[in-house]
Amino acid sequence: MGTPVNITLGSHVWVEDQELAWINGEVTEIKGTNATILTANGKTIVASISSVYPKDTEAPPAGVDDMTKLAYLHEPGVLHNLACRFSLNEIYTYTGNILIAVNPFQRLPHLYSVHMMEQYKGAAFGELSPHLFAVADTSYRAMINEARSQSILVSGESGAGKTETTKMLMRYLAFMGGRSDTEGRSVEQQVLESNPVLEAFGNAKTVKNNNSSSILQEVKKFKLGDPRTFHYLNQTNCYEVSNVDDAREYLETRNAMDIVGIGQEAQDAIFRVVAAILHLGNVNFIKGEDADSSKLRDDKSRYHLQTAAELLMCNEKMLEDSLCKRVIVTPDGNITKPLDPESAALNRDALAKTVYSRLFDWIVDKINSSIGQDPNATSLIGVLDIYGFESFKINSFEQLCINLTNEKLQQHFNQHVFKMEQEEYTREEIDWSYVEFVDNQDVLDLIEKKPGGIIALLDEACMFPKSTHETFAQKMYQTYKGHKRFSKPKLARTAFTVNHYAGDVTYSAEFFLDKNKDYVVAEHQALLDASKCSFVANLFPPLAEDASKQSKFSSIGTRFKQQLQALMETLNTTEPHYIRCVKPNTVLKPSIFENDTVLNQLRCGGVLEAIRISCAGYPTKRAFDEFLDRFVMLATDVPEGSDEKSACASICDKMGLKGYQIGKTKIFLRAGQMAELDARRTEVLAGAVRHIQRQIRTYLTRKEFLGQKKATIYIQKLWRAQLARKLYQNMRREAASVRIQKNIRAHRARKCYTKLQASATVIQTGLRTMAARNKHRHRRRTKAAIIIQREWRRHQAHEAYKQYRKATLALQCLWRAKVARKELKMLKMAARETGALKEAKDKLEKRVEELTWRLELEKHQKVDLEEAKAQEIANLQHTLAELQEKLEEAHAAITREKEAAKVAIEQAPPVIKEVPVVDNTQLELLSSQNKELEVEVEKLKGKIEEFESICSAFERDSKANLTEAEDAKAKAIQLQEVIERLHTNLSNLESENQVLRQEALADSTSAEESAELNSLKDRVTMLESENESLRRQTASVEKKVRPEAVLASAKDENHENGHQTEEIQEPRNPITVLAKQRSLTDRQQESHDLLITCLTDERRFDNDRSVAAWIVYKALLQWRSFETEKTNIFDRIVHKIRSCIEKNQDNTRELTYWLTTSATLLYLLQSTLKFINTNNTASRRNRSPQTILFGRLVQGMQSSSVGLEKTSGYSGMVGISNEQQQMVEAKYPALLFKQHLAAYVEKTYGMIRDNLKKEINPLLNLCIHAPRPTRARSLRDVTKSSHLNTTAKQHASYVQWQNIINKLEHTLTFMAENHVPSMITRKLFHQVFSYINVQLFNSLLLRRECCSFSNGEYLKMGLHELEQWCLKAEDEAARSPWDELQHIRQAVKFLVLHQKTQKSLDEITKEICPVLSIPQVYRIGTMFWDDKYGTQGLSPEVIKQIRKLMVEDSVNMTYPSFLLDVDSSIPFSVEEVSQSFHNGTISLSDVDPPPLLRQRSDFHFLFQTLPE
Repeated sequence: MGTPVNITLGSHVWVEDQELAWINGEVTEIKGTNATILTANGKTIVASISSVYPKDTEAPPAGVDDMTKLAYLHEPGVLHNLACRFSLNEIYTYTGNILIAVNPFQRLPHLYSVHMMEQYKGAAFGELSPHLFAVADTSYRAMINEARSQSILVSGESGAGKTETTKMLMRYLAFMGGRSDTEGRSVEQQVLESNPVLEAFGNAKTVKNNNSSSILQEVKKFKLGDPRTFHYLNQTNCYEVSNVDDAREYLETRNAMDIVGIGQEAQDAIFRVVAAILHLGNVNFIKGEDADSSKLRDDKSRYHLQTAAELLMCNEKMLEDSLCKRVIVTPDGNITKPLDPESAALNRDALAKTVYSRLFDWIVDKINSSIGQDPNATSLIGVLDIYGFESFKINSFEQLCINLTNEKLQQHFNQHVFKMEQEEYTREEIDWSYVEFVDNQDVLDLIEKKPGGIIALLDEACMFPKSTHETFAQKMYQTYKGHKRFSKPKLARTAFTVNHYAGDVTYSAEFFLDKNKDYVVAEHQALLDASKCSFVANLFPPLAEDASKQSKFSSIGTRFKQQLQALMETLNTTEPHYIRCVKPNTVLKPSIFENDTVLNQLRCGGVLEAIRISCAGYPTKRAFDEFLDRFVMLATDVPEGSDEKSACASICDKMGLKGYQIGKTKIFLRAGQMAELDARRTEVLAGAVRHIQRQIRTYLTRKEFLGQKKATIYIQKLWRAQLARKLYQNMRREAASVRIQKNIRAHRARKCYTKLQASATVIQTGLRTMAARNKHRHRRRTKAAIIIQREWRRHQAHEAYKQYRKATLALQCLWRAKVARKELKMLKMAARETGALKEAKDKLEKRVEELTWRLELEKHQKVDLEEAKAQEIANLQHTLAELQEKLEEAHAAITREKEAAKVAIEQAPPVIKEVPVVDNTQLELLSSQNKELEVEVEKLKGKIEEFESICSAFERDSKANLTEAEDAKAKAIQLQEVIERLHTNLSNLESENQVLRQEALADSTSAEESAELNSLKDRVTMLESENESLRRQTASVEKKVRPEAVLASAKDENHENGHQTEEIQEPRNPITVLAKQRSLTDRQQESHDLLITCLTDERRFDNDRSVAAWIVYKALLQWRSFETEKTNIFDRIVHKIRSCIEKNQDNTRELTYWLTTSATLLYLLQSTLKFINTNNTASRRNRSPQTILFGRLVQGMQSSSVGLEKTSGYSGMVGISNEQQQMVEAKYPALLFKQHLAAYVEKTYGMIRDNLKKEINPLLNLCIHAPRPTRARSLRDVTKSSHLNTTAKQHASYVQWQNIINKLEHTLTFMAENHVPSMITRKLFHQVFSYINVQLFNSLLLRRECCSFSNGEYLKMGLHELEQWCLKAEDEAARSPWDELQHIRQAVKFLVLHQKTQKSLDEITKEICPVLSIPQVYRIGTMFWDDKYGTQGLSPEVIKQIRKLMVEDSVNMTYPSFLLDVDSSIPFSVEEVSQSFHNGTISLSDVDPPPLLRQRSDFHFLFQTLPE
């Protein structure tokens, strides 16, 4: 471990303690080679300096994740580090590449979730927190990359968690490479479920663990009962295990056997064999009639023998004979020898052991064959769950075998550790030739060497029948008398002690001979081979002829040694990985850490042995920058310009260190040299502290003196100010008295003058007012007379005009009604031959005309009424404005007179003689005139109110008329539905005509039926003429009702899929029909090709809309592709979009264009298509375009009631909103097309998002690590270059943040250029920012080096840059996602928070980190370390409270993972995509077609929507 040096007064050391194994304390006195130490529990201990070890006072309170980073690599340091991490539920710790796992004795599901596996998948070893997944991933990656077999050795004593660790390892390995299915069961399931099966049949309850066998549940079926009644189960008096449900364990075992491929029949046979073994154990014997013979004790034994024979399906008599007798084969013949009761019992146990051994071997072989390991595999990963070193009060042959295995593995482990040390020394290019390696080969030779080993002596003793354990023990005493690893305890006759690597173990040689013997009894073999149960017979296949004649001795020790040697040979061909499991306490309860127990396991597990090997070389390895950070204060005279390597060497040479080595990147120190440097560092720091204290005391004394001086000056200043204030107050009173007298005299003079001036002003005002009123009254009367005359003449003219207009409207209505009735009568006469159908239609048309006329009339009346109302209001407002102008003129005149009077008074002589005025006539006259004006104003207000009431009445009447118009509209809709039903009947007639026409064409080639053909043609011609006349009549009606609608429909009648067709006037030749049909197909294909070319080549945008998408939509709508049952245009469009997306998977610019185009098409389909059931569309499938004429007629009438609107020229579409536009009934191909578009919108969105994540992920990995602090390196010139390097690192890291922002900016630019809807852009950046939040936050929680103060400052700077970009972004979609970074922002806020120890749990969870969960706060609080100021993290009280909350959550099964999950879902729906396009408004009237389509006549429908 290294010899401690430089233990001085005040040093913190570790000293041995009987209760705690090691306890820390402070050296208070040193006398010679002894030191007096004050321990942490208040005791004073005197110990030798050579027996104490220095303590690293700067070690983080949460410990280090790799114990090779400890400043002092010794036994108490390792133990303390494990205890610190265990107290924080950090159960995994590295020692180099060795993983130490401490059993927490509680469920920690968050450590083994699938999300945690994803975090460690592909991560470099040591990059994340210690975990067994890291070991498993390292071995898996090494096997894949290097094609070399790997092995993972899991060791530890019983109860340390080896089995659970092995389960988790196999689960991770199956997760990485075992996903293939075998007969419906995945390899992962089979691997994981093989453990419960092997546990059930191979493990048992011990004093140190809670394993149990769960194969005792088939009580009734196999005649079993209470386990206390079976000899093989009642030896330990342990029948129940706490916290273990036997029934549930049994069901899990059966289920696991199903998964690994053991069928129901084989399971029954397995449990039948186990039950037979239990019954066999209850067969007892007594002495028989003959000497040295035996027989069954009683009927109970007979019952158990019968039951065992029944379960094994063998002969009961033969089973009894095989137990009570032994057949000896001699040259003269077979001799049957009876066995005494003791030998018979041993024979019974041998049979039971043999049967169970064969059964267990069969289960193992079955599991291996079920998993299906490839025998030709060149590499593999082996997981070895090995029992740990054992040392009990009484140790027997089993403990010797176990400890031999551990000695072998320890030798392998030591060689591996030494090899790792050598590799590091070679990598750093240092001299290590003199480093000695201590091997344990002498112990292995003592036990297994042949000849001369203990096992060889044991086999030799077993060969002699008269050998006993005493003779065997005496033989060992004589053979190994001088062996340094073998000793004989005092007063012992059969015991011996072996000095193992983990300590001395005393074995008892009793029963060594019996336990080493393994006879294969021929009678047992023959009996079970003849069993009627095929399963039992297969367990005992027939042996060779010579082997079946007699019992043959087999040494268990030799066989065990051979198997162990084979295991070691296998391990030597693999690259090993080690996991040492540790049990923290003997009571098997959580949160208890017993130092003695753990220390003993560390010794037995070889961890301390590995540390001893490290200490034999260079136990302390530090990087140059770390070494300078710690000891830079010792570099006071380093030459200027020296690099880090030279500075480290200079420090070591100055301190007088010998034997250290300087590598390429690290400095290697011998044992004790780190303590020597720390001692010198402590002296330097102590001197610095004294100097600082001296300066502080000087500063405080001077500060006190300056304070007193300042206070004295201040008191003097206050006293002088008081005297000055008194003098000033007297002077102020004298000045105030003079000013008061002056103001009183001025007030009296001003009051007298003001009274005189007011009297003169009143007189002048009265005279001038009277003259003004007289003049105003005359003007007012004259103007009123003129207004009355004008209004009367206007009223007479308006009344005459209204009467004339009313008469004209009545006459026009009557005349139009007469003309309409006449035309309707003619139409009825022409269509009377069609029957009641035409009569009903005529009635409906008449009703529609009447309703139309009424609506038009009411509309005109409403307009006239509103015009009259507006005219009257305007007149009244004009009159009111004139009155207001006159009033303002009067006020202005009065004001001017007042100003003139004021001027006259000012110009008058100073002495004015007062003349009393007694005449008040003018004042009374003015008052009366004012009253008259008020009366007139009141009258005008009354007229205005009366007119407003009339207007409100008119408004109510207009609302009532509007309601009636809406009712009429509803009735018109009902009439439209009736007409639709009539259209259906008419379409049936036309379909019948079409069928007859097809029959005529098909039969035209038959000469024998020419007469019938002619009749059919005549009938078809007649029906077509009738239909054509009916169309012409309908067209004439529609033309009179709505000419513009008929004009538009006439163009639509002759278009189908974008191509013009001719009306059938007469029967045509079938050859001509086929030729024309072929021509139409070719033209249709050309149109489709042009449309696909336009989709890929037309990249323009018009008002944030994709021109290609709108043109495709208009073409599909014009060609009625949405209404057809079968078309290939949709498949071609989908194929083109898919090929373009797959071709440009990494091109964000192209992906954003196709995202906008697909979303636009999807929005158009969602807005204008309605999808109906096929049952409803079947009745309308044969409707021709001409039958829609009546529907358009009714729609034209309906639209005329609410106002005229311009048609868009195709398919009845109009440029109005979604609520009013016509919906198109789409068929199944259109529905499938819409679903494909939605899928490609989601796929393209996901590709853009994943590409952006892929680009920023490596940048995030670079941004999470902050450069090392420079607080210590600025002290000397030796570190100037390092400081510059650190600045360069900071700049490089800053550039990484800028690169992330550039990636975000580029993606945002591409989306803006291609006019991606803002909703989609906002959702994408929300998910990307959430991904940044998850990656940074999870990295903080998984990497302790990232959870530091300086790293928090660095992340804060990067997040600030990100926030500035969000605030400066012009697009709202880039500003809103900032809230997605709440977790990392609050975590960084916690990292850079000062005085964490003074914060309570409520302040942390409610103010600082309200979003973080309790496990997340606990994780970041325990992993935090202040690398800048050296302050502490959370207080122990807060840590205790958080742990209490976590324990409660774990009890309630609500213990969540502290890691965040990445959201990879599609965060929007089709409806949200539709709503993102201008609030759902469609306008197709201003999309300019591309030049490619302008030249084609079949795309002229695109120009119909353009303004002229």
